[in-house]
Amino acid sequence: MAVDFQEERYSSTNSEKDDLKVQEVLETIADFDDPNIDRDEAMVGVLEDDSPYPEVRSAVANTDDPSIPCNSFRAWVIGLAWAILISGLNQFFFFRYPSVSVSSIAAQLLSFPVGRAWAKVVPNVRVFGIQLNPGPFSIKEHVLVTIMATVGGSSAYATDIIAVQRVYYGQTYSFIYQWMVVMSTQLIGFSIGGILRRFLVQPPSMIWPANLVTCALFNTLHSQTYAGIGTRGGISRERFFFYAWLGGLLWYLVPGYLFQGLSYFSWVCWIAPENIVVNQMFGYVSGLGMSMVTFDWSQIAYIGSPLATPWWAEANIAVGFVFFFWLVVPSLYYTNAWDSKYMPISSRTSYDNTAASYNITRIINSDASLNLTAYEEYSPLFLSTTFAISYALSFASITATLMHAFLFFRKQIWVQSRRSMHEQPDIHARLMSKYKQVPEWWYMIIFVIMFVIGVISIELWHTEFPVWAFVLSLTIAFFYVIPIGMIQAITNQQVGLNVITELIVGYALPGKPIAMMMFKTWGYITMYQALTFSSDFKLGHYMKVPPRAMFWGQVVATALAGTVQLGVQAWMFTNIPDLCNPTQKDGFICPNTEVFGTASFIWGVIGPQRQFSSGQVYHDLVYFFLIGAFCPVVAWLISLKWPNSFIRYVNFPVIFSGMGAIPPASALNYVPWAIVGFIFQYVIRRKHFSWWTKYNYVLSAAMDSGLAVSIILIFFCLEYPDNGSIGLHTIQTWWGNTVYAKTADGQYTALWTLPEGSTFGPTTW
Repeated sequence: MAVDFQEERYSSTNSEKDDLKVQEVLETIADFDDPNIDRDEAMVGVLEDDSPYPEVRSAVANTDDPSIPCNSFRAWVIGLAWAILISGLNQFFFFRYPSVSVSSIAAQLLSFPVGRAWAKVVPNVRVFGIQLNPGPFSIKEHVLVTIMATVGGSSAYATDIIAVQRVYYGQTYSFIYQWMVVMSTQLIGFSIGGILRRFLVQPPSMIWPANLVTCALFNTLHSQTYAGIGTRGGISRERFFFYAWLGGLLWYLVPGYLFQGLSYFSWVCWIAPENIVVNQMFGYVSGLGMSMVTFDWSQIAYIGSPLATPWWAEANIAVGFVFFFWLVVPSLYYTNAWDSKYMPISSRTSYDNTAASYNITRIINSDASLNLTAYEEYSPLFLSTTFAISYALSFASITATLMHAFLFFRKQIWVQSRRSMHEQPDIHARLMSKYKQVPEWWYMIIFVIMFVIGVISIELWHTEFPVWAFVLSLTIAFFYVIPIGMIQAITNQQVGLNVITELIVGYALPGKPIAMMMFKTWGYITMYQALTFSSDFKLGHYMKVPPRAMFWGQVVATALAGTVQLGVQAWMFTNIPDLCNPTQKDGFICPNTEVFGTASFIWGVIGPQRQFSSGQVYHDLVYFFLIGAFCPVVAWLISLKWPNSFIRYVNFPVIFSGMGAIPPASALNYVPWAIVGFIFQYVIRRKHFSWWTKYNYVLSAAMDSGLAVSIILIFFCLEYPDNGSIGLHTIQTWWGNTVYAKTADGQYTALWTLPEGSTFGPTTW
């Protein structure tokens, strides 16, 4: 087929040479069987000196102009201003329910008019040799501004440690301690991501699909044209973006405010609201989501845009969801495994043996240590069936990731460890090789400094977190960065380390909740931050932003944003009465802090040994560690026998970790996501490829950004004023906004009701 394609354009001699060239390049693009590679499409890219991946070609230009302004005074002022404002706002609303956040795509949109206004208003003069206005606001400046605005925009994970220490453990340490913990957890990940960029950023096979949506939006806003868009006619991408953006913005007002039943569209439950089994099967709140439909993009894209993830990866997640949550979960529930019939089939809450929410305060002493006598008199901790299965899948994903990386990625990892930037078989790497690279010792210096700061913070203040545990947490993170990063860069899905870090520290340091939180944060967030920064590195790689400008922009903005967040948090605790109290009059009840604190009780106080050890309620779940290690071996052996069969698309780490957002996500966020992904990433991509090439990523960017702006407008115009009392007795209480909540699904109804005064489960624990 490849030869036939070339015969239409070239002579047979040239065809043979080109075919040889393609073959050589394909062998070095991905030193593993890459499911994202399509030989014919790769040939088109190679012959046109473009990316072998059509997804990348459609969103990223294969040219560069090094003279375009990037590291300008204008970019730094706007970027740091946004870093202060967005991080401060997001931290402020982080403690409120309902909340709102300024997302990265909203920051990307907001930066554009500000940059254009600067170009028009500020005079073109020099001050101390610095040019204030280098001309039109360039696309590279826009990228740098956006990265600075968002790299520390969301609440730093470690700020929850500070809040939990203050709220639940009565520990209010100095600002220096808080700053050290936050900086260390944020920037150690940055240094690791930088050191490992040769594995996760430079290879063309590491496409990072989510970045393609961002690139498409940059190119659309700046009216960039390039070969990868194709020659399809029709309206321009700029006009298409505006229409889709406006439609997404206006439409969300309906499911997001006026008719919320369209968001939780469990129509079968509306017909039979009191039939518990029907509600458990078809419900969206506490059911398994077999209603299959929602009209709310925020629900569809809750786990990521379905227009960005490759279909084969979405299919892995869909198959895994159907098997584990539509087959395994009902089988366990209706056979009353773990006494599950006394609880909802799906819930994010933990329960005691009376089917009430687990009251953690009944089993802890005044110093937050476990009162073993009270625990034995009270109850073991029970989980809903979906919650228990989510833990099992987390266990499986940890071992599956390591085994999959060893079997399928070991050659790629070895080759990339010796390959320099200019040797990469990719036009984008060759273009980026012309810029001064960031020496690895820069990242190593940051690592050493942040490591020392971390040690000082845990040693000078009472944390009960030993240095050896600190080193162990970083070792776990470093060990997993490459395998998890490669999977994320290929599939757009990240394997989480939160559960495994909680499990390890629960056994290693039992009864020490502060140490548990710190181990989890340095172990999990170091890996998470490394991959976040790697994703930003790849964005700069695609958009040809000079690496050293990226380096300083990321470091300075991260440090500034973390400092601002701590300042805002300290101000809130000082000036807002009853902050983090469930009855706080303005809604500052700190829901995320409550969840984080509860996790510290469960894993740090009760401990995993009372959940998963032999003889305990959920001991059987630990066998999923073996299942996770075994499955990739089976897939690998089959691929050796039948290398071109469907098995090349089967990815067990993705199957196991794809449901990692459950809870708090539910079937509502997975089933419609897979359906939309099938339509766009499979049907339209195969049958209308030219349309998909031109508009797919633009549509995703438009829907995401329209939603982001609409959420902000609804919150500040309709929900925040008057403490949410607008429409309290009208729009908020009409049938369309309450129907889904007045069903057995919406009320978290269990199949069995426990007789008054009775308990279920084991008699001793």
